[in-house]
Amino acid sequence: MDDRKLKVLAAVVDEFIRTGEPVGSKAISKLEHIKVSAATIRNDMAMLEQLGYLEQPHTSAGRIPTYLGYRLYIDELMTLPELSDNEKMRLDELLGDDDTPEELLIQNAAAALTELTQCAAVVTNSAPRFSVISKVEVIPTGKRLYVILLITSNGSIKNKACRLEFDLSNEQLEFFTHYVEQNLNGVSVDELSEEMLDKMITAVSAYMVSLSPLVKGIYELSEDLKQQQLTVSGSEKLLSCDELDKMEVVRFIEHKHELTDLLEDSFSGIQIKFGADGNFAIGNSSMIVSKYRKKGKEAGSLGIIGPMRVNYKKIIPYIEYLTHKISDLMSEDDDNITSPPDDSPDS
Repeated sequence: MDDRKLKVLAAVVDEFIRTGEPVGSKAISKLEHIKVSAATIRNDMAMLEQLGYLEQPHTSAGRIPTYLGYRLYIDELMTLPELSDNEKMRLDELLGDDDTPEELLIQNAAAALTELTQCAAVVTNSAPRFSVISKVEVIPTGKRLYVILLITSNGSIKNKACRLEFDLSNEQLEFFTHYVEQNLNGVSVDELSEEMLDKMITAVSAYMVSLSPLVKGIYELSEDLKQQQLTVSGSEKLLSCDELDKMEVVRFIEHKHELTDLLEDSFSGIQIKFGADGNFAIGNSSMIVSKYRKKGKEAGSLGIIGPMRVNYKKIIPYIEYLTHKISDLMSEDDDNITSPPDDSPDS
């Protein structure tokens, strides 16, 4: 395609995003940066339709972009504006400060995106896997029933009930607590493996075989922390959007966990997926997400899901700013964490 057709495509996308109405050649010809007649623009729009970048919803109507048209617009034609100082200040206020807990930072970012874009916010949070174990406690709760409490350095708390063959004495509980402190405090959740589990079971079994279910319970809790957690907030925005099929939105909400695999793909920068491309259940929709990081490691994704006719120029800078800010705040917080000393004996 020549430069003029690309300009016409960009103008059609911009006008359709602004008005929500099919765009005609006369409307494009009135734009200052388009220096050709309406007849020439009609020919260009017809060619763009043949190439699959535009479509005509009705015979007498103007054209609207297809998802291929949006893709070309986003990848090659769109110029993103810089956020103003006032916009950055507002985002900072909505997000929180250095003292805001990590989980609340993510919740605040999702709420900010929903408020500013009127779209649903999608968040994945795998941050706990990059934290370290700060405390493991075993609490008797009933006859032969014990609850394992696992707390990580970023404030995540997991618990699991374990039933043993018989009740433990105070001495046995103290042994297990001391053993866990020596071998697990300060260890990254991501480093816990089946091999480490086997070694721990062998060690505690030498003292008391019936303690091994507690070790297995700790391992299962750590596996839960490694699983990516996905939430979609502001789903009502999707249901109230006339451009989206209500039944498709309902099916998406019921099966939103299917997004997890899509968002686990490694990518850098902004990622944009279209429902029309078969990526998820809502056909006329788009998802814009970006990764946030902690100490250089991927810690999750943040973005929005809305109609394909969202204002990409407005939304992408918001998402980029928020993910960069979250990454900075989480990394600063991590710098302040002091891992407990390793008191385990030398091997």
